[in-house]
Amino acid sequence: MTARPSTPEHVLDGRTVVITRPAGTGSPLARRVRRLGGEPLLLPGLSLHAVERPEAAAEAWRAALADDLLVFTSPAAVRFAMRLAPLHTHATVLAVGKGTARALKRAGIDAAVPAERQDSEGLLEHPLLAAPTGLRLALIGAPGGRGMLRAQLPARGAVLREVHVYRRGTPRWQKRQLDALRRLPGDARVLLSSAEALENLQRGLPADLFARLSASVAVASSERLADAARAAGFQRVVVAKSALSDHLLAAAALP
Repeated sequence: MTARPSTPEHVLDGRTVVITRPAGTGSPLARRVRRLGGEPLLLPGLSLHAVERPEAAAEAWRAALADDLLVFTSPAAVRFAMRLAPLHTHATVLAVGKGTARALKRAGIDAAVPAERQDSEGLLEHPLLAAPTGLRLALIGAPGGRGMLRAQLPARGAVLREVHVYRRGTPRWQKRQLDALRRLPGDARVLLSSAEALENLQRGLPADLFARLSASVAVASSERLADAARAAGFQRVVVAKSALSDHLLAAAALP
């Protein structure tokens, strides 16, 4: 089932909402959960770090600024790239989703963004990437991930440059977070928008605590994430329209 982006005040009515966004990035969403009458639990599935060789990353980033197209894969990619060097470019800039586009807007850059899906598949449907033959294209992000853009863009003829401006890792959870997880009610909603974050939670949490988490309702940002949630042990899964906060919270509010 797909949720519609409608979140009237207090619609969550005391329901616990587990936020799995990267460490340090979930507070704005937690505030929205509270405004909607819910109880947020910050349980990050990822931690974000600077690259281990910042000088080399900065050199690659400055070279990428002269390319034809810059593709940013996340808001974190924008934030960490700008720590390495200012975003001064004549390139056409694309963002994988609206959150990334907002981060670029704050940096003074108007980015093209998918009209519908807020993911790699949606970005690949953008007209600018239909036939990028011969164009120098820089993919700005972190190592790892699904690799769909990494595979598809050269196949379409782009001259691809990957620029890793940050790296992802497994977070360290605090005792208070684990204690809250032990008390997690069965009607809690777990917001999932990253397969890597879900994998970190499954591997990193004690088995009994992940079992407690997976006894809740997963709110997945896509059918792909829904399949991953079911494979991880979630029996109840709701599919949101996208990874946007409005869509995730609308799905979390469903009965």
